[in-house]
Amino acid sequence: MRTSRARSRAVLSMAATLPLLAGALALGIPNASADSAPGGRDALRGTKPAWATAGADLGATSDSGKVSVRVHLAGRDAKGLAAYAAAVSDPQSASYRKFLSAGQAQDRFGATPQQIDQVGRWLSSNGLTVTGSNRHYVSATGEVAAAEKAFGTQLRNYRKGSRTYRAPASTASVPAALSDAVLAVSGLDNAPHKSSHDEALPPPDAVFRNSGPFSTYYGSKTASSLPGAYGASAPYAVKGYTGKQLRAAYGAGRWTGKGVTVAITDAYASPTIAKDAAEYAERNGDAPYRRGQLTQVLPDDYTKTEECGASGWYGEETLDVEAVHAVAPAADIVYVGGASCYDADLLDSLNKVVDHRLADIVSNSWGDVEANETPDVAAAYDQVFMMGAIEGIGFYFSSGDDGDNVASTGTKQIDVPSNSAWVTSVGGTALAVGKNDKYQWETGWGTLKSSLSEDGKSWDGFPGAYTSGAGGGTSSSVKQPFYQRGVVPDSLARANGKQRMRTAPDIAAVADPNTGFLVGQTQTLPDGSLGYDEYRIGGTSLAAPVIAGVQALAQQAGHGRPLGFANPAIYARYGSKAYHDVTDHPLGPNRDLAVVRVDFANGVDAADGLLTSLRSLGKDASLKAVRGYDDVTGVGTPAAGYVDSYRFPFRRH
Repeated sequence: MRTSRARSRAVLSMAATLPLLAGALALGIPNASADSAPGGRDALRGTKPAWATAGADLGATSDSGKVSVRVHLAGRDAKGLAAYAAAVSDPQSASYRKFLSAGQAQDRFGATPQQIDQVGRWLSSNGLTVTGSNRHYVSATGEVAAAEKAFGTQLRNYRKGSRTYRAPASTASVPAALSDAVLAVSGLDNAPHKSSHDEALPPPDAVFRNSGPFSTYYGSKTASSLPGAYGASAPYAVKGYTGKQLRAAYGAGRWTGKGVTVAITDAYASPTIAKDAAEYAERNGDAPYRRGQLTQVLPDDYTKTEECGASGWYGEETLDVEAVHAVAPAADIVYVGGASCYDADLLDSLNKVVDHRLADIVSNSWGDVEANETPDVAAAYDQVFMMGAIEGIGFYFSSGDDGDNVASTGTKQIDVPSNSAWVTSVGGTALAVGKNDKYQWETGWGTLKSSLSEDGKSWDGFPGAYTSGAGGGTSSSVKQPFYQRGVVPDSLARANGKQRMRTAPDIAAVADPNTGFLVGQTQTLPDGSLGYDEYRIGGTSLAAPVIAGVQALAQQAGHGRPLGFANPAIYARYGSKAYHDVTDHPLGPNRDLAVVRVDFANGVDAADGLLTSLRSLGKDASLKAVRGYDDVTGVGTPAAGYVDSYRFPFRRH
């Protein structure tokens, strides 16, 4: 069972993850053992979680316990939806970019009123109370006994780690008469969470500031008085790149994103986003926002604000908005906030974008580990991604900030929803932008930290311990999509067995917080008042909106025609001059790289002293950025020719 809580991907320059919580066709159906159901019923594949084992069984769930479920609707033609989504996304297809309007998509593939009514009446007939319905799902609540009757399974309690959860003891099922109406059911395997409505959003988090010295561009100020590393003196970390530097690094040229709309989804909403974004643009040389250029679509109320750390998500929204605007200053931005960091609420936000076609490009900087994904949730996410694809909407997800996830979970795995075959997974790099905004090089993002010794003559434990890095690797549940064939080496695609599987990421951009982005946000100051401040930040939470901004430029260059699900086009350019082929040793096989960081011990000022450390670059756990495709940076990062390559049908030179 997934935790149902998404985690943000932003990483502060202190290299600590913000305290925040939060895909399936040969494009990627999650692998599962053959599920069976009693006669006259159809199994809902994968509804019994892998962790619900006999050894973890703690006994039957009380019949009077409460269950809340969502029955996700399959729509008119689930197989046809997948086929159409693939065809309109493939540059080799005669249907390439022949998108449908939101209304046409719903009429052709959406759930019918009859399906909604049929599912609702069936739930009610089994003793469950229908609490809501729309074109995506029917929600219901009731006692455990009623849910067991409806879905043909017993619910039992299981130990998972240090906690106890409820789950089906066998695969859930529905009557065969509903097989064409029901896609999946979620909620059977999740302990109920009571939502308290009309929660007030908390004030912003406490202020965070960076200490200096800084480099104004990569290498402009060298720590010559400190111990060297890898045979040379290391430069001080940059204060934080701004839009002019990122646009130069990724080949923006004259393009601005005019006529393109980028959506951003996160949980909650920053109460000061408009003011902060405007002030940041003015201070850092970005174009001012036009009236109506930045808008928000928000829920009626919020839930789980304490559990999800609502105030922490303000910085996530701020980073995403300011990064998109910095790269694509003329693009419209619509922020679509979730009522909480749980899957159901984040799915609702994504569905709002698709149902109303609010944007061409959607940037998402949140997720969870694949071990917490279940097929029911994966199917629900993939359905919205495919509906988006046929409307010409592309979804971009950060790949994660814990490398191969071994350090954080003990298991090598990738992240979700970026594992979906229907989204663009965005990995991360450490970026060097030099004097006059000249692109120098990139490595994969992966950080080792060693602190300055007490006598100031060496780096303790050099090169130090792993702190963070771009997520990537091979999926255990999603098969290799067609666009990765012939690009992803078998050493990666078959890392988990003989079957070729989805590998992440697809593309990358700057993420290392040591070469990160300067962001401006209203925060709670030490005296308790609120005030605007700026700090350096990174994580694949930065990489995703940067790539979303670059894609807005590419869409404008392509005469404004939506790019839709862009992975086939992204992979079609593999090996061309459209990309920087990123490696961990851009200056030679024996040349390692590092920067020096000086931080306030208390994160605010020098009252409690300074912490000086060396941060080695390009050290991402077991993941390596090498020539060609790799599981840190995918096909690479956009080069000077990338955006312009969308002006005309792509031809490899």
